[in-house]
Amino acid sequence: MIENILAEKTIEAVRELYGQILEKKDVPVQKTRKDFEGDYTIVVFPFLRFSKKSPDATAEQIGQYLTANLDEVDTFNVIRGFLNLVISDRYWLDFYHHEKENSNFGMHEKNHEKPVVVEYSSPNTNKPLHLGHIRNILLGYSVSKILAAAGKNVVKVNLVNDRGIHICKSMLAWNKWGNGETPESSGMKGDHLVGKYYVLFDRFYKAEIKELIKNGMEEELAEKEASLLMEAQEMLRRWEEQNPEIKALWQMMNGWVYEGFDETYRNLGVDFDKIYYESDTYLLGREIVFEGLEKGVFYKKENDAVWCDLTSEGLDEKLLLRADGTSVYMTQDLGTAQLRHDDFEPEKLVYVVGNEQNYHFDVLKKILKKLGRNWADGIMHLSYGMVELPHGRMKSREGTVVDADDLMEEMFSTARKTTEELGKTDDFSDEEKNELFRMISLGALKYFILKVDPKKTMLFNPEESIDFNGNTGPFVQYTHARIRSLFRKAGEKGIVLDKNFIPEALHPKEKEIIRLAYDFPLIIKEAAENFSPALVANYVFDLSKEFNQIYQTLPILKDTDEQTVSFRLGMAAMVGNILKTGMDLLGVEVPERM
Repeated sequence: MIENILAEKTIEAVRELYGQILEKKDVPVQKTRKDFEGDYTIVVFPFLRFSKKSPDATAEQIGQYLTANLDEVDTFNVIRGFLNLVISDRYWLDFYHHEKENSNFGMHEKNHEKPVVVEYSSPNTNKPLHLGHIRNILLGYSVSKILAAAGKNVVKVNLVNDRGIHICKSMLAWNKWGNGETPESSGMKGDHLVGKYYVLFDRFYKAEIKELIKNGMEEELAEKEASLLMEAQEMLRRWEEQNPEIKALWQMMNGWVYEGFDETYRNLGVDFDKIYYESDTYLLGREIVFEGLEKGVFYKKENDAVWCDLTSEGLDEKLLLRADGTSVYMTQDLGTAQLRHDDFEPEKLVYVVGNEQNYHFDVLKKILKKLGRNWADGIMHLSYGMVELPHGRMKSREGTVVDADDLMEEMFSTARKTTEELGKTDDFSDEEKNELFRMISLGALKYFILKVDPKKTMLFNPEESIDFNGNTGPFVQYTHARIRSLFRKAGEKGIVLDKNFIPEALHPKEKEIIRLAYDFPLIIKEAAENFSPALVANYVFDLSKEFNQIYQTLPILKDTDEQTVSFRLGMAAMVGNILKTGMDLLGVEVPERM
């Protein structure tokens, strides 16, 4: 990489000029700001104590040394102690010639270190996947692909929260008011049907609370003693006792939900290498809790509930088993973490979970460390902000949150409306249209969500995301389709690419494209280190924008010089390849034509 070449030669310059030995970390090399001439900038202020000269004089000396001793540096300029270096066209052209036909360009060689396990989705089986899950799923899936592209050995996992009081609420409501309704008899997806009964439970539960308060009971007590909640809690106890009737109901309703989830995952274009179920992991979690009791790490209160005291760690007391012996989320998370460690011995355990669970994962790590599991240092919570829709834009099927299926349906309709209004599909068959609308709608959804830094709360606007201009998925998709169109037109004109032709010099716009292309491997590396698909998303947007400027300002097929046409087509092919690879890292497909 040119940054390493510049750093090493600067170390040599400081040794020759000032007699001092530096390490690479002592030489800050950064991209030159766009408002200055240059490609890379070296900040010379750390060298002033050796040079005993002014910043400008030091930069001037080092600049002269680099231009005299490094073929890669053409010229330099100095602005207030910043040494701006212009890299030679020959360097960029050599890079282009070497990589232009590399379909794996940007991908790092796979290492054989311990795997990184990435958990995402993690739904409850009492309702459909919703908008919050979509950000979680897209983030987890994209991060997994980026880590793999950076050379990591990645295992994608899902933890299904298939047990607990919330599941029993849906089951109880179906028992009481379902009249044997099934997905087949209702025509509903299984996850939507089960979600319907969760909503129904909540409605009757709130009505009962209201009635109890009306009869003189305090609200807090009414919430705890409402008969519906007591029945749900009793059902959970019977489930944990392996009651065959309750287990059969649970298996049937969860089966409906899994079919619904699988359909949503397929439509969203994501998958998993392994699925864990809380109904399995909570048992191991209970064993770990009992182990902690024996070791004196945990303690029982008078009502037999098990707790861990983390006050000395700056936190508070944490419940691990309820008084009635039933598990809490922390119980199963202890079991799940142990199981994943045993299964994979991972370098890192990444949990993609919303930022409202920051405290939970802090506690999980501290409890595991107290139990002597030093591998808990490898636990990482990839915390992300909530995603919201403009108020009133969409109504959910369940009446509370926007579910994933509804959102994808609306995205498809918006993609169709926007594309047809632009008249871009007049010569497409119905099948081709539907496939294009699917690609555009999913591309818009995924890109719009992933271009935002994961830590930030975001507002998702379906209509704004499907725009063929601006920082959107369809804009990048359209750029790729435009490049493919160039090659179809070149074929029609009988243009044959001269793959060996390399020009003597570059137009500034050509140079900018090649410079951007050069950064792709580094972008993948940085995105993997930061667990941030936003870096990839915004990079492919910048590359698309730069290519479209070339398309508008420089003739490609119309140039009179055949070799220039050939070179620019080759450059377009490289851009198209990077856009396709970069969008794939976001889980987005790019069409051949739009």
